[in-house]
Amino acid sequence: MRKDDLEGKLARLACWRGPVILAPLKGGLTNLSYVADDGREKFVVRCGADIPVHHVFRDRERAASIAAFEAGLSPEVIYAEPGIMVLRFIDGRTFGEADLAANIGRIVPLLRSCHADVGRRVRGPANAFWVFHVIRDYVRLIDADPRYLALADELERAQAPMPIVFGHHDLLPGNFMDDGRKLWLIDWEYGAFGTAMFDLANLSSNGAFGAAEDAVLLDAYFEGKVTDDLRRSLHAMKAASALREALWGMVSNVHLKTPGIDYSAHAREYLRRFEQLLSS
Repeated sequence: MRKDDLEGKLARLACWRGPVILAPLKGGLTNLSYVADDGREKFVVRCGADIPVHHVFRDRERAASIAAFEAGLSPEVIYAEPGIMVLRFIDGRTFGEADLAANIGRIVPLLRSCHADVGRRVRGPANAFWVFHVIRDYVRLIDADPRYLALADELERAQAPMPIVFGHHDLLPGNFMDDGRKLWLIDWEYGAFGTAMFDLANLSSNGAFGAAEDAVLLDAYFEGKVTDDLRRSLHAMKAASALREALWGMVSNVHLKTPGIDYSAHAREYLRRFEQLLSS
């Protein structure tokens, strides 16, 4: 849909209480988003179709977003239709990479609440997220380096058994917002049942954590009961998280090509992080 046609459609949504002003919201890698002001309140409008190559399905994103709001983690969804979701606006600051390490003490309770509460509130079919399956699927989809398949097997074998929980699975800095009183977790495209270790490793990988930050993270999440198995699992899962993010960029470069987004640069940066983790 052309941008003008989309904005015209958004302006006519039934949820507005007056004439609406739309302003583009930057930061998304796969969606078009707007801030909408209907004269009484501001909202965020997320626009995007399903992305099967990334295992993204908007009905499942909507279900996760509603459950996350009910758990107190995310803004309220006030309207949805295929390809469009309207949420209440959070007046806050989006995190940068350095903020992740600086806010471990605030982020861990958010993750623990996500893992304990969101899955109990999700309605409808249950999505799963297993990073090693995603890596294998991406490699075969774009005929990437086959050594990544063997490495995925190796990293998977290093995982300690953990309970199934509902995770966010996309803990990029831009998905945290701080309103000065509360920390929010937004954008639930990849929300699904999986393992807490991926969220921890994803946070660490996206925040470029070192050994000291990883020790603080594990100690906070597991309340001081950190074993060597958990440390090995985190290190291996960090590598898997970085590899998945790199392959995500490669797949996006082939299948999405969103104007203004350099998916190749994204892939190169996360391949660098992946190789660095493998060698450490």
